[in-house]
Amino acid sequence: MGTRVTFMPAGKVIDVTRPTTILAAARQAGVAVRTRCGGKAGCLLCKVNVSGDAHAVTAPTPPEVRKMGMEETLGARLACQVRLSGRTGSVTVEVPEDPLKALVRRKLEEQRGEDALW
Repeated sequence: MGTRVTFMPAGKVIDVTRPTTILAAARQAGVAVRTRCGGKAGCLLCKVNVSGDAHAVTAPTPPEVRKMGMEETLGARLACQVRLSGRTGSVTVEVPEDPLKALVRRKLEEQRGEDALW
């Protein structure tokens, strides 16, 4: 059966049957997760929030503990470091909006508000 992963806010769902990183699963599901370091826990751009079955994800890796200063298996994690076990369970991964996309979205909303005045 595998681990069912739901990526929010996209709402995309993927079933993972083999151990893989959240970053790899996101790419397979067509969900964009920002990264610059190539999955080496160097850039910290791939921060996501993970919730669900704790047994479905691995404990933090030493690089993740060093960078994030954490010891939990759920909560804020690096998508390039946390591995999905592939065992039966479900996990929800909240991917933050890209800052550039957020800026463009806000500007478009402001523009629509100004257009309404005319």
